[in-house]
Amino acid sequence: MDIPRLQSALRTIARGLEELAGALGEQREASEDERTASVVRAWGRRGLTQKEASELFQRHGFAPQTTGGWARGEWLELGDDGLRYLTAKARAWLEGRAPRSPA
Repeated sequence: MDIPRLQSALRTIARGLEELAGALGEQREASEDERTASVVRAWGRRGLTQKEASELFQRHGFAPQTTGGWARGEWLELGDDGLRYLTAKARAWLEGRAPRSPA
């Protein structure tokens, strides 16, 4: 295996991907607070399974394990039905944010 040649090829691919990303336009990535607000809005007051919660976090750019951190931070709790629910703390955080700008 020719390691230097492989390294060179990978660098060429990386440059090409960077160029492709630039061609798609300069879009600002959402901040963590913006993504958090999106999760809280999307979650609402309904209960989610572990899998649903993990998928919701992933859709908004978080690791699926974020559920555990939110539980430790008292942003979500496990209901008697085994589903995960946002707490009043999470909803209060969202309400305390500036109004969302129109999309």
